[in-house]
Amino acid sequence: MLQPQDTAVTTLGPCTIPSPLRLGRQPEAGVPPFVSDTARVRFRVECDPACPAEPDVFFEKAGPRERLFFDPRRVRAAIVTCGGLCPGLNNVIRSAFLELHYNYGVPEVLGLRYGYAGLNPAVAEPPLRLTPELVDTIHEEGGTVLGTSRGPQPVEVMVDFLASRGIDLLLCVGGDGTLRGARSIAEEVLRRGLKIAVVGVPKTIDNDVMYVERTFGMQTAVDKAREVLDAAHNEAKSAYNGVGLVKVMGRDAGFIAAMATLASQEVNFTLIPEVPLVLDGPRGFLETLRRRLIARHHAVVVVAEGVGRELLAGEPVETDASGNPKPPDIGPFLKNRIVQHMRKYGVPVDVKYFDPSYLIRSVPANSDDAIFCDALARHAVHAAMAGKTNVVVGLWNGVFTLVPIPLAVSGKKHVDPAGPLWKSVLACTGQPPGWT
Repeated sequence: MLQPQDTAVTTLGPCTIPSPLRLGRQPEAGVPPFVSDTARVRFRVECDPACPAEPDVFFEKAGPRERLFFDPRRVRAAIVTCGGLCPGLNNVIRSAFLELHYNYGVPEVLGLRYGYAGLNPAVAEPPLRLTPELVDTIHEEGGTVLGTSRGPQPVEVMVDFLASRGIDLLLCVGGDGTLRGARSIAEEVLRRGLKIAVVGVPKTIDNDVMYVERTFGMQTAVDKAREVLDAAHNEAKSAYNGVGLVKVMGRDAGFIAAMATLASQEVNFTLIPEVPLVLDGPRGFLETLRRRLIARHHAVVVVAEGVGRELLAGEPVETDASGNPKPPDIGPFLKNRIVQHMRKYGVPVDVKYFDPSYLIRSVPANSDDAIFCDALARHAVHAAMAGKTNVVVGLWNGVFTLVPIPLAVSGKKHVDPAGPLWKSVLACTGQPPGWT
């Protein structure tokens, strides 16, 4: 159970520097206010008087502070992007730079190259000095202008680099692995007594960061996945007993598969890691699919990449540079099993397999994600300038918050098989709630 002390944000010290931002102390017409350091966002907005009372837990509200820890005129900031690609990375880089450069007047902002490798002089490419000209149109492009990589670097080496380059603020843009790296950097900085703020911006199309309602890139990924699902539906309907099989990203969580299903409304089976997949038996997936083909002569199946690990337990398990296990490829395996099962019962089938994973994550952000990225980036800058550290910017109950990174990486968020999102998917597809 979450406790009040779990959400306490670490700060580098008292804030005594007046902010250069032209904001008000109180809400005024046309002048947005500063956010008080004591402003909070309630963790639970619903309660049931019949249930035992739980302790009130609040997140610190994100936003610009009237007093800063750092003097903006003497600050050197740095931005690093890590992990896999995600729509919106360039938007975050651009908005963070613009907030630092124009609104706070920070004289130098560095872009560290190729993930955390950019903090290790032994392997690093030279940092980029960000300028208005360099970031001018990067938000129109997918990928990241800074480059990215997976995998950690020695934390002592990274903190040595920050100290030797006189970097005061480090914005770490990435998912679970990136945030774990940011936590290690922040803790080593504090152990040494250095005054360097480390703030995370949550990036993952999987949307699996704990205590963060939404991560940037997910909405764009859902948009692109929907396009593929609609194409798969056209392919399936145009063939006798056609099956459009689409694999989407989702190593541990099925948010993309579930939300793209609801957006498309053309999916008949949605397979996610949170619901164990049973292929065989009278109520298994293959037999349910066979009955669907006999009745309707077409079907669309979307499968998240993390599905079926128990079915592929004998396959060799690889890990990426961050140490994350790479799930065996469920897509071709599932396609072969569908074909074999239908052949066994003399049912002709035409399976079209789609794997749009890299297309989905490498496109530019859509309008919704672009707006969201802008807000996340600016809130990250506000937090860092106020000396907040070992913290990630989040969204909770529609309000931007500051979540301690140790709390954010304490687990992974999942689709709740008993929750409203999955219930909506079941209503949309008509599939059974589980495979037995």
